[in-house]
Amino acid sequence: MPGISVSKCVLVVGATSGIGRALALAIHSLPSKPTVVVAGRRQERLDELVQTSDRLKAFQLDMNSNKEILKSSMQDLVTKHPELDAIIFASGVQHLFNFKKPEEIDLDLLELELNTNYTSITKMVTSLLPHFLKLSESGRPSLIVTITSSLAIIPGPWVPNYCATKAALHSFSVSLNAQLQGTNVRVVEIFPPLVESELHDHQGTTPALSKFWMPLDIFTEAAVDGLVRGDTYIPVGDAVRQWNRFEKGKAEESEKMQKRQSGN
Repeated sequence: MPGISVSKCVLVVGATSGIGRALALAIHSLPSKPTVVVAGRRQERLDELVQTSDRLKAFQLDMNSNKEILKSSMQDLVTKHPELDAIIFASGVQHLFNFKKPEEIDLDLLELELNTNYTSITKMVTSLLPHFLKLSESGRPSLIVTITSSLAIIPGPWVPNYCATKAALHSFSVSLNAQLQGTNVRVVEIFPPLVESELHDHQGTTPALSKFWMPLDIFTEAAVDGLVRGDTYIPVGDAVRQWNRFEKGKAEESEKMQKRQSGN
């Protein structure tokens, strides 16, 4: 199956830090020399990124905008970059919630985490699919890449809502890929383990986690290798063992269910 190396223009959502930034720069460095559109909220970080190459383009985007703004943003994006044929959803937030103390649960924060990690992605996919399906009709492949987590497979109880959002995105990715069979639009899912990032800084857990997380450069190399190979599912590090034990074969069964449902 075609991998990221055939993509002409790649949008990386959440490219201002961490996994998103590292993937954007690694994909930009591929021999195929794609244009990479880096998207995120922080304009100053976007400006810093695009100064390094004329194949890096900035696109300011707030994942927590309402559905009308997200839809118009995707339409503007396609107008500015009609060659867009891949999107990587690398944005995400993570919060600690202790339901033994329900009175301390910030429901607004919980809803924000759900929207950032899951709901907004489904809205953006819906808005971009007409463009990708049009490319498909002309014979051009396109990619939708979601980044979930090993915690989508085995949840970490200290971040229950984060795990639920990533499990939802995983399930959505499998179903979307099954529905898009027969088109040139593919859904690829990356499962990171615990990876070096800014995700945990606000929790105060970074010093402890940094003792055993996967270095960002090692993760990035493994993830990009999978994207170039054209893998549909790309578990990395500890996620490989969890994927093999609990997830292997589920996608194939989902595709069979989709075919039965559609009468094929």
